[in-house]
Amino acid sequence: MKALILSGGHGTRLRPLTYSQQKQLIPVANKPVLFYAIEDVIEAGVHNIGIIVGPNKEQVINAVKSVDWDANIEFIYQGEPLGLAHAIKVARDYLGDDDFVMYLGDNILREGIVKHLEHFKKGDFDASILLCEVPNPQQFGVAELSEDGKTIKRLVEKPKIPPSNLALVGIYFFKPIVHEAVENIKPSWRNELEITDAIQWLIDHGYKVGWTKVENWWKDTGKPEDILDANRLILDDIKREIKVKTKAKILGRVIVEEGTEIDENTVIKGPAIIGKNCKLKNAYIGPYTSIGDNCVIENTEIEDSIIMDGTVVNCGGRIVESLIGKEVKIMERNQHPIGRKLVLGDRSQVIL
Repeated sequence: MKALILSGGHGTRLRPLTYSQQKQLIPVANKPVLFYAIEDVIEAGVHNIGIIVGPNKEQVINAVKSVDWDANIEFIYQGEPLGLAHAIKVARDYLGDDDFVMYLGDNILREGIVKHLEHFKKGDFDASILLCEVPNPQQFGVAELSEDGKTIKRLVEKPKIPPSNLALVGIYFFKPIVHEAVENIKPSWRNELEITDAIQWLIDHGYKVGWTKVENWWKDTGKPEDILDANRLILDDIKREIKVKTKAKILGRVIVEEGTEIDENTVIKGPAIIGKNCKLKNAYIGPYTSIGDNCVIENTEIEDSIIMDGTVVNCGGRIVESLIGKEVKIMERNQHPIGRKLVLGDRSQVIL
């Protein structure tokens, strides 16, 4: 059994952050989203992992290599993202004739994939997909089930009248027959080789396609609001762990990493996580906040936000529901004329 984790693409819905960093490396609770996928496949006993990389391949390679994983990891360059089935085609030599799980690297699945892999093996399926009940199936690929509900009858992409409320999660299990399916489909109107078309080919040719339902939460972190929501969900599960000495008022489930300095005028209310070597002075860090390594937060209130590594915030105000990138500076203007001085990248959003 092998794993194919996708960490390519341009991440257009997350610009301007993804102009400078790969979307799967954006941190949730101070851990790159991609790492949750790697952890899931290793937990399921899969120790041979191929990672599809694209535009920012060096970023992904360096980030993954910074951790001593219990796995053999290879990197496979896709180039232009021409569809999920195209990623399988690019990885053909790596995958060989092994069964494999394909996991989209911008997904976070709280329950992991252990039980879903067991279902795939025990059912002797040619393919098996994860489905999740959603309130808005019109916005997803949706599965229509067989009459007995055991197998997939048809996949419909963003249907106006959904046949069910079961949306496709970005995790799939395949036997090698999927390679034949990929070779026999044509690009969609998006000029991409769609994985839904490959799975539909298997169904149409009599192959056994099963499914399992996600019982806990699943997040596709493709948009800023999804990342912040995933951050809340993961922080809900943390335990209190303070690795520094401080006289600050720290309430609830809070993680503070080594090397961080927090003065006595600072208040932290969990769930929250503060990274390594930060400096917090006269600050309030509210619930559902993740602050990365080497950040400086002074004279500021921050709540329900993600602040990435190396950022300095000293604005005398309150920041909420924000996703702030690496090495950003947010400072208060203390001289006349009073006004706001901004340097913003393409597609930035500022609410003042």
